[in-house]
Amino acid sequence: MSPADTDALDLDHAPDLDYAVAGHVATITLNRPHRKNAFTIEMTDAWAAALRSAQQDPEVRVVVVTGAGDAFCSGVDLDAFGERERTPWAEKSLLTDRIHQVAFAAEALTKPYIAAVNGVAVGAGMDMSLMADIRIAGASARFSEGYIRVGLVPGDGGCWYLPRIVGTATALRLLWTGDFVDSAEALAMGLVSAVHPDDELRDAVETFARRLAAQPPVAMQLIKRAVREGERHDLRTALDLISSHQAVVTATRDSQEAMAAFREKRPGTYTGR
Repeated sequence: MSPADTDALDLDHAPDLDYAVAGHVATITLNRPHRKNAFTIEMTDAWAAALRSAQQDPEVRVVVVTGAGDAFCSGVDLDAFGERERTPWAEKSLLTDRIHQVAFAAEALTKPYIAAVNGVAVGAGMDMSLMADIRIAGASARFSEGYIRVGLVPGDGGCWYLPRIVGTATALRLLWTGDFVDSAEALAMGLVSAVHPDDELRDAVETFARRLAAQPPVAMQLIKRAVREGERHDLRTALDLISSHQAVVTATRDSQEAMAAFREKRPGTYTGR
């Protein structure tokens, strides 16, 4: 299956993955709780398709990903991946053509992307959480890159994402040791933005997601683009880009509505135009 083919997946009947949109918030739920949401190839196809659908859907302003049951994602389901060709080219193609499509779809997503991490996020499961803009954890959350324990390198972007979030030295420590990080340590190192009791996590994330969804969506997306592009550009290029973004956003009806709402001390009502 090619990346383009995944867009045609029926997300209402995606394997072990639920996708729903309500109140301008799209929620992706990994739904294999009996396997601690370890993912299959079919799940990654559906995951990438869900992100692409959220990007294209004007009703979606924020995307949340979480896991059913007591885990976020325990990584690759090794049993499900057992029956396959094991040549070097086949191994590389499996990653680049299928699993990495989630990372590419996340990178292309201009809308806020939040990972609600409940329980373990291990190996590729941790990497998948790092693809989000923000991680919010339950008290039971535990993170581990884990690959080194089985003689592997992080196959889903951990070596790229983690240093940018927690710094090079801390990232290398976690990558080299495979140590678990609990929710308190994750908060202290900036791996997560907030920690909530497990039974309050869903409500806390939903409240935050709806708060973001109530903001002017064009401005939200342009802010994300400016931040992401700023990671690759010098100051002059970043300021030139933001001047263009400012010219675009001030021409929107939402910008005029936001200014009026601010002056009148009322909530704004935004349409994405």
